[in-house]
Amino acid sequence: MRLGALTLRSSAALLLPASKPPSRRFLRPLRSPEKRFRKMTTMAAAAEAARVPPAVQLPPPPVTKFKIALCQLSVTEDKERNIVHARKAIEEASSKGAKLVLLPEIWNSPYSNDSFPIYAEDLESGGDSSPSFKMLQEAAREFRVTIVGGSIPERTGDLLYNTCCVFGSDGQLKAKHRKIHLFDIDIPGKITFIESKTLTAGQTPTIVDTEVGRIGIGICYDIRFQELAMLYAARGAHLLCYPGAFNMTTGPLHWELLQRARAADNQLYVATCSPARDTNSSYTAWGHSTLVGPFGEVLATTEHEEAIIVAEIDYSLLELRRTNLPLGKQKRGDLYQLVDVQRLNNNNN
Repeated sequence: MRLGALTLRSSAALLLPASKPPSRRFLRPLRSPEKRFRKMTTMAAAAEAARVPPAVQLPPPPVTKFKIALCQLSVTEDKERNIVHARKAIEEASSKGAKLVLLPEIWNSPYSNDSFPIYAEDLESGGDSSPSFKMLQEAAREFRVTIVGGSIPERTGDLLYNTCCVFGSDGQLKAKHRKIHLFDIDIPGKITFIESKTLTAGQTPTIVDTEVGRIGIGICYDIRFQELAMLYAARGAHLLCYPGAFNMTTGPLHWELLQRARAADNQLYVATCSPARDTNSSYTAWGHSTLVGPFGEVLATTEHEEAIIVAEIDYSLLELRRTNLPLGKQKRGDLYQLVDVQRLNNNNN
């Protein structure tokens, strides 16, 4: 083709000598619609087989946008003061428009094996035997907010658990999560802590439908186990909440890293809430409560002091990010599988 004095040639003509016939790679026939369909069907089947049972479809959330509050609280040895202090934080969060309030891990007690038995509450009995539980229940109802109540030591018979209670805005208990993975670590010269000296591990993953979406619950060390987050994602979670108290050794290295990894891998929101740092306590928390979006982006965070972080969650971004990166449709169930034992057993019964 001539354009003025300039002659243009096709790229194929430029690449191939005129004396040789075109290469077979330029004559490869288009894939037939039947073959394309079979390939797409095979890919879809492989993706579905990657979760056993198959992943549930992401449910439409009850709200698209709302505000979440992360209440990074100072914790003292005075349990009554801790309870009053947490209630004031919930009230302040509500006044700032929060519809979901997240509290820290072990907010009513010092974080130590010596303290857990002393500060533990019988949540089944309620009333005066569980003042922390009672306060959360009343605050949720009074301020019309959903509360993921951090965690407190729970006593059941001779057993102690690290337990998170979730309350609806009507004050009703919607779920109770007992920490599944106990914090037993030994980093010589840095930190040694053996939670299993006093606490018992929970046996059940916890996912709960609330007025602000479907939430998967983990406590601190639970965040290190990506299988739990994957399981929650396969059950249709919009948001994962992890009250946690990482320390001054693992906090700087892993706290934000793990949150962003859980969010990016599963393409959902992750919210964490730590106690504020107290350098005079036997266990020093890292702080840095954070909200992470479904692209692994940090949306809101703070330092180590007391703070109430209020940020917006926009669930419309879940579908957007899953369209940008269709990871759920690209999983290889022919090579690996995530088995949700609880759902599988329920389906077989």
